[in-house]
Amino acid sequence: MQKIKSLMARQGLKSPQESVVDMSPVESFRTPSKEELRELREQPTDPQEEQEIIDRIEEVYFSSDSFDMVQYELEKLPPDLNLLELEEYRDKLKRQQAAVSKRVADLILEKQPSYVKELERVTSLQTNLQLAAVICTNARRQLHSAKEGFTEASLGLLANQRRRQLLTGLLKSLRTIKTLQRTDVRLSEMLEEEDYPGAIQLCLECQKAASTFKHYNCISELNSKLQDTLEQIEEQLDVALSKTCKHFDVSHYTKVQLAYKLLGKTQTAMDQLHMHFTQAIHNTVFQVVLGYVELCAGNADTKFQKMQYKDLCTHITADSYIPCLTDLCKALWEVMLSYHLTMQWHDEHYKEEEATPGADDSSAEGSDESTVDRSYVKKKLEHGLTRIWQDVQLKVKAYLLGTDVSNFKYDDFIVVLDVISRLMQVGEEFCGSKSEVLQESIRRQSVNYFKNYHRTRLEELRMFLENETWELCPVKYNFSIAQLHEFKFMGQCRSPSVSPSRQPESTETVELSLFEQYLQGGNPFEMQIDNKEEETEDVLASNGYESDELEKSVYQDYDSDSDVPEELKQDYVDEQTGDAPVKSVSRETLRSRKRSDYNLNRANAPILTNTTLNVIRLVGKYMQMMNILKPIAFDVIHCVSQLFDYYLYAVYTFFGRNDMEAGGENAGPHASPEERKEKVPSPHLSQLVVLTASDTLYGLAERVVATESLVFLAEQFEFLHLHLDTMMPSAKKPFLQQFYSQTVSTASELRKPIYWIVAAKAIDYEQMLLLMAGVKWDIKEIMSQHNIYVDVLLKEFEKFNQRLGDVSKIVRIPLPVSNVLWEHCIRLANRTLVEGYANVKKCSNEGRALMQLDFQQFLMKLEKLTDLRPIPDKEFVETYIKAYYLTENDMEQFIKNHREYSMKQLTNLVNVCLGSHINKKARQKLLAAIDDIDRPKR
Repeated sequence: MQKIKSLMARQGLKSPQESVVDMSPVESFRTPSKEELRELREQPTDPQEEQEIIDRIEEVYFSSDSFDMVQYELEKLPPDLNLLELEEYRDKLKRQQAAVSKRVADLILEKQPSYVKELERVTSLQTNLQLAAVICTNARRQLHSAKEGFTEASLGLLANQRRRQLLTGLLKSLRTIKTLQRTDVRLSEMLEEEDYPGAIQLCLECQKAASTFKHYNCISELNSKLQDTLEQIEEQLDVALSKTCKHFDVSHYTKVQLAYKLLGKTQTAMDQLHMHFTQAIHNTVFQVVLGYVELCAGNADTKFQKMQYKDLCTHITADSYIPCLTDLCKALWEVMLSYHLTMQWHDEHYKEEEATPGADDSSAEGSDESTVDRSYVKKKLEHGLTRIWQDVQLKVKAYLLGTDVSNFKYDDFIVVLDVISRLMQVGEEFCGSKSEVLQESIRRQSVNYFKNYHRTRLEELRMFLENETWELCPVKYNFSIAQLHEFKFMGQCRSPSVSPSRQPESTETVELSLFEQYLQGGNPFEMQIDNKEEETEDVLASNGYESDELEKSVYQDYDSDSDVPEELKQDYVDEQTGDAPVKSVSRETLRSRKRSDYNLNRANAPILTNTTLNVIRLVGKYMQMMNILKPIAFDVIHCVSQLFDYYLYAVYTFFGRNDMEAGGENAGPHASPEERKEKVPSPHLSQLVVLTASDTLYGLAERVVATESLVFLAEQFEFLHLHLDTMMPSAKKPFLQQFYSQTVSTASELRKPIYWIVAAKAIDYEQMLLLMAGVKWDIKEIMSQHNIYVDVLLKEFEKFNQRLGDVSKIVRIPLPVSNVLWEHCIRLANRTLVEGYANVKKCSNEGRALMQLDFQQFLMKLEKLTDLRPIPDKEFVETYIKAYYLTENDMEQFIKNHREYSMKQLTNLVNVCLGSHINKKARQKLLAAIDDIDRPKR
């Protein structure tokens, strides 16, 4: 069409509208020529047909004066031109034009008069117009002069300015297009810098700008490329989100969340985040376990990578079990810490948004959407806590049950329990869970382990006891079980020997949670090895003694007691331990203890053996296991009681029976394997321990060490009573009470049978009986000199006292021990005296006086050898001697009231004392009374 119009322009042809415009007003209204009228007359004269032709003319021809009919008709031409169709169409247009022209001509003829009249007016108007033309010509001449002088220059400037503005806009558009073309480079740089919000913002702005210039072909291609880039950014953003599951970084996570917010996908991001956390847990544990399995396998076999995690755990070796478990928990801690920090970030972020409402949302609709997102994220995170912890428990459970730990060393198993206990603490702080899955898993392993462990420990204890020489294990005077690393778990424990007033005052401190402690770095599972390395003890004395300076300081401290209250000067002895409190002794008591509490320069250091120390450590280990694993507390406490029972039984078997040389239960080795498996054989005393030598008081040193170590062990059990009671289930507490009341409390009672054996052999009582038998008691005059048997007996006691001193150089003899020994010896001596007096055949009143003289001499000398008061069985001897003076009636009452005497001793009183003073019937009556007393004993 443009080509046709340009051709018409070159030929000077004009469109009808242009022709009309170029005609003068007169020419446009000229009358048709004769030829034109003739042509018009040749046209059909049928008005109806003419009207139909006019009606078929398109409305567009009548729309406006500016209608370009040529342009219109040219545009209607089909792409493929047909000459016949064009000629038909042309004829149609000509008919329409002729009809219109005829109609116009008819109207002109109809208006001829008016036309003439109007023509005159036109002529007049033409004259006026000619005049106006002259005026206009002159005006134009003047305007031309003005144009050349002023207007043309000004309008040129305006045109240039307009052109400049258009070019400037075009240049800006070109620069924008150029920037858009280079956007992909900048986006790549921003992604490398992990500036995801900036990259998304830039991409969205580019898309918006590209829509403005979409009419350019290059921009349409760029728009498609930007969409691909945006999808790539989302993929990288998802990768960046997954990285926060293991190592949470505030700035990194803030960028990621802002990026998702710009994309309008906050909820989608939270769904993806939980999926990544679940995947992170699986990948983390699998890689940790796989690394140890491949390391232990020592080859490049890739079959392990295709295994399931549960199957992979069964290939962990015993040596790598603990390091792998620790690394496993460390890795899982990092994941849970990241989740904790994620929740913390959202809490703080939402608080900031609530503090500054409307800062991010410009409209109510945006605010509502943000509120919905926050609610969704909060619920999702809270629900995810339990889900993630459950995943962690299941992974650790599979690891725990994948290996048999029953043969682990105790320290290794305790490390396992510590790690799991710490992990359960993490779970409780993480989501408030009681970790039932982990508790059941570790309970199964613990029961299996402890059963085997306890059996082994009892066998070891038997071996220790059978190889124990019962020598003193030198420990410091202030030794306490709290100093042993096995009891470190109890925290600030108070030793039984330290009063509460001397304990440091405890200050209440707010304990931080694990997540608060390790928020800035570190790992709670790194403490296990560190603590193990720091466990040091300083309980052994350097040479078995403390410095003599300590003894001097003890005496110097109490050398002057003028300012000490009288009640503190009393010679008080604790009934439980037998020891006198250090700060409540007077000078006299301290001086007497220099004689009675042998070898005080050892500063009352505890008496115990290596076996005792081993049992105490074993109890500490058992309690550690109880402290970590409460569900098996009763089983462990029951085994603890067995340790004490076995030790007590061994001490009594070794030292408390007089027939030890006859052997004990020898049926143990010959029992069936099943019985031997269920029961621990009775221990046998080491052959290195000699209990038959009189110069060592029949192994008194060994007996003291054994017995007092048992007493010390009982004291430690008393100290631990409250702690054990808190661990014991309520339903099982009667067992613990019975154990303490019937077993632990009786430990000190073993002193009597054990030291009785020494006392029975230390003094030659048979010799004394023989000497007493040679004394004549039916004398006629009162003697002023005691009998020789008294001196012999006193020499025996002096010899016993000397040997006691010799033994005290080997081992400290506590005051309760020396008191028991002296009590036994004196009691046996007095019983022997009564037995000797009961052997007398004849006795006069002077003889009875001699008995009293001998006994008083014995008491007077004896009281210089010992501080034991009152003298045991003193009344037993005195009452028997005085019974020689009783009448018949008094004797009958004496027999009924004094059943502590034997039948022989009472019979002697009747036969010798009353003698011929009573008749045979009365004697038979008294003897019958004696027989009645003895009958229930048979």
